[in-house]
Amino acid sequence: MGSRLLLALLWLLHWLPLPVLAALGRGLGRVLYPLAKSRRQIALRNLELCFPEKSPAEREALAREHFQWLTRSLLERPMLWYASEARLRRLIHVEGDVGFADRSDKPVMFLVPHFLALDVAGVAEQLYVQRPAASIYQTQSDKVFDAAVRRGRLRFGRATLFSRQESARPLMRCIRQGHAFFNLPDMDFGRQDSAFIPFFGVPASTLLAPSRMARALGMVVQPVVGEILPGGRGYRVRFLEPWEHFPTDDPQADALAMNRWIESEIRRNPAQYLWVHRRFKTRPKGEPSLYRKRAAR
Repeated sequence: MGSRLLLALLWLLHWLPLPVLAALGRGLGRVLYPLAKSRRQIALRNLELCFPEKSPAEREALAREHFQWLTRSLLERPMLWYASEARLRRLIHVEGDVGFADRSDKPVMFLVPHFLALDVAGVAEQLYVQRPAASIYQTQSDKVFDAAVRRGRLRFGRATLFSRQESARPLMRCIRQGHAFFNLPDMDFGRQDSAFIPFFGVPASTLLAPSRMARALGMVVQPVVGEILPGGRGYRVRFLEPWEHFPTDDPQADALAMNRWIESEIRRNPAQYLWVHRRFKTRPKGEPSLYRKRAAR
């Protein structure tokens, strides 16, 4: 019953003007920062590892700013699920070669790092790209909420979602049938099909699958980055130029190139990257954890 009440509240929120939602989100973020101890500690530790050149005061200011964008993204999520297509088209500003996938005679992989407007990028892909896309998502433990997430992400009828618990075969078959792949490659998924690749100079468990899949299926990789605009002005989604030298025959070199590109995008907009994820959770054998034992997973 609790999840149904939450979903009803989220549905009501989507009727508010975006500047009001933005102000509410940022205010809630200021309140949440001192209360969310474990996530705050994770964010501060990530920032310490990735930006050692910044002072502790600078990193704390960045973490506080991050929490305001984070809560904004959560409060504005129902708008992506329930608002009219016309409203979304007014609010989502698309830049770059959004038509590349429709012109390509090869399968296309959208490479989409975990900025807080990730779901906005997913909506933009459905609204502005004719080619259908497939993606992988993390199944929610609450079945009612999981169904709501799936409905929200599939509402325009041109996407297919596969659970992370499934094998890769249905996804590969879907790509061979003409779907693009909306790939989210920059989280710590453990050791399987991964290598320890520097991320801001810290060895991070990094998926080799983007390189291997692109090579196996002859895919072209196009990076896509979402951004929340300040003041409730909407969102920007940039469809960047496809990579010409990816994949190569060296998956680890490709993973390093991918991490370096993500680093450059983070430096461009550091407060909107997902710092509350334990990006360095998995360690090389024999190395101690980089996080406190009580930090949330």
